[in-house]
Amino acid sequence: MDGAHSAALQLQQLPPTSSASAVSEASFSYKENLIGALLAIFGHLVVSIALNLQKYCHIRLAGSKDPRAYFKTKTWWLGLFLMLLGELGVFASYAFAPLSLIVPLSAVSVIASAIIGIIFIKEKWKPKDFLRRYILSFVGCGLAVVGTYLLVTFAPNSHEKMTGENVTRHLVSWPFLLYMLVEIILFCLLLYFYKEKNANNIVVILLLVALLGSMTVVTVKAVAGMLVLSIQGNLQLDYPIFYVMFVCMVATAVYQAAFLSQASQMYDSSLIASVGYILSTTIAITAGAVFYLDFIGEDVLHICMFALGCLIAFLGVFLITRNRKKAIPFEPYISMDAMPESYLHNQLLFKTYSNSRNLLHHNLESL
Repeated sequence: MDGAHSAALQLQQLPPTSSASAVSEASFSYKENLIGALLAIFGHLVVSIALNLQKYCHIRLAGSKDPRAYFKTKTWWLGLFLMLLGELGVFASYAFAPLSLIVPLSAVSVIASAIIGIIFIKEKWKPKDFLRRYILSFVGCGLAVVGTYLLVTFAPNSHEKMTGENVTRHLVSWPFLLYMLVEIILFCLLLYFYKEKNANNIVVILLLVALLGSMTVVTVKAVAGMLVLSIQGNLQLDYPIFYVMFVCMVATAVYQAAFLSQASQMYDSSLIASVGYILSTTIAITAGAVFYLDFIGEDVLHICMFALGCLIAFLGVFLITRNRKKAIPFEPYISMDAMPESYLHNQLLFKTYSNSRNLLHHNLESL
C-alpha cells in the first residue's frame, strides 16, 4: 500500500513539473525576444544619429570656406564609428529574436530621423505654421511607435539554435525550396521587364530590392546565430553552410545596394523610403516564416495582432515620409529635414555629389 501510495504521489507531481518547465521556456523566449528587440532598436537609433552627424558635417563644410575634406573632420569619423556600432547591434539582434520581429523594427530609424530632422531645423516657424507643416510627422511617429509596441508584444516566440545541422535542414526543406523557386521566377521576370522592356516603375525596382533583401536577412540571421554559438563555445565555423550563407549575404547585399542606387537616381527618396520599407518588410517576414517557421505554434490572436502592428507601422512610416520635402534639382547638400532611411544614405550622397559636379561644369561652360 505504501508503495502504491508513493507511486500515486509521484504521478500527481509530474504535471506541475511539466507546467513549470513550459513557463520557464516561455519566459526564456520572451527574454530573448526582448534582448533582440532592444539591440535592434538601439542599433537603428544609433545608425540614424550617425547618418545625421555625417550629413551635418557635409552641410557645415558646404556652407563654409573650410578647405578640409569631410573625412578629415572629427564629426564625420564620430558618425562612422556610431554607424558601425549601430550596424553591429542590428546584426547581433538577429541571433536572439525571430527574423519576423527584427525586420519591421527598422521603422525606428524613420522615427528617429524625423525627430532629429525637426530638431536640427534652423528656420523659425510660427506655432500654427509649424503644426501645419509637421502634423503628419507627429501622427506618423505616434502610429509607428504604437505599431512597434504591438510588434514586440505579439512577436512569435520561435527560438531555435542556429547550428549547422538546423540551417542545412531548413535550407533543403520542401517549403523553402518551393518558395525559392517562386522567388527566382518572379525575380527573373521583374529583371527582364526592367532591363529589356524599360519598366522603370518604382514598384518593379523596389520589388527587386525586396526579393534580394529577403535573402539577405535570412542569411544574416543564420550567420549571426552561428557566430554567437561559436563565441559561446559551440563551434559552428567548421560547417560549410556557414560560408555558403556568408557569401550569399554579401552578394545579395551588394546587388540590393546597386538597385537602390538606380532607384534613387529616378525617384524621390521619401517615396523610396516608404514603398521600400513596406515591400521589404512584407517579403522578409514571409521569407522568415517559410525558412525559420517563425509562426509555427502561434495562436490566431497573436498572428492577427502582429499583422495589425505591421500595418500600423506601415501607415506611420508612410505618413512620416510623405511629409518630407522633395529633393531640389542640383541641390548642393541634403537638407536636414529630408531624412532618408539609413540604407539610402550612401546612394543619396553619391547622387548629391554628382549633381553638384554637374552644376559646376555647367557654370564653367557658361563662362
